[in-house]
Amino acid sequence: MTSETRRVALVTGAAGELGRAICARLLEDGLHLAALDIDLGAAQALVERLPKAPGQRAIALRADLGDAASIHLVVQQVGQSFGRIDVVVNNAAVNHRGSLYDFDPAQWDHMMAVNLRGPALLCQQVAPYWQRQASGRVINIVSRCWVAGGPPAYVACKAGLVGLTRSMARELAEHNVTVNAIAPGLLPSAFTLDGRDAESFERIAQGSIRDTPLQRLTTAEDVAGTTSFLASRDAAFITAEVIHVCGGSQLAPFGKR
Repeated sequence: MTSETRRVALVTGAAGELGRAICARLLEDGLHLAALDIDLGAAQALVERLPKAPGQRAIALRADLGDAASIHLVVQQVGQSFGRIDVVVNNAAVNHRGSLYDFDPAQWDHMMAVNLRGPALLCQQVAPYWQRQASGRVINIVSRCWVAGGPPAYVACKAGLVGLTRSMARELAEHNVTVNAIAPGLLPSAFTLDGRDAESFERIAQGSIRDTPLQRLTTAEDVAGTTSFLASRDAAFITAEVIHVCGGSQLAPFGKR
């Protein structure tokens, strides 16, 4: 693939474990990359160490998905750098854990802004590129909890993102844009470990494995491979789908852990 024909992928939450794996796979697939993260230094370190083919480019940009002005600016920066945007992976998320009895309204609003409104605003800003190109891909990272239940604010965000996936699939179809979601199972990472000690996470992990017919946890590479497929020509006629990358654990209830 030459530099002139390379598509451009924009990945949010690029510096986390899952984002890193997705970025590495899309670069391996031959796309140019815009790695977005609220931690610019971490995103820069990522793009510097990822291997790139001759003529292939990767840039790092700071983006706060909870801030509409930040989203507008970063899409302008990506457009100026590459002239096109083909694939958007909405991977960035925050999780302030809390039950129905004790959630903080301010934290709820922050989660909704980053996890749900952010992907919608990002796609709104990228849409003119898809209209001109008559093509595009959106891949939303949700969670198996959207169907199984769990912490109410986080589940509400992810279930909302599934609904947004389906709505955008209808609205963007006229521009030959597909919109799909990936729902991973429990994936060991700084994100899932945040606020938990090793013992409590191990208990959750063992419960998840018991609930999973394929008897293991999700890996970042599992999700990156599915992202690669949905961004490829082979997925050109797939839209409005939720692909569960969780070894069958979507069949089990969330349970109390």
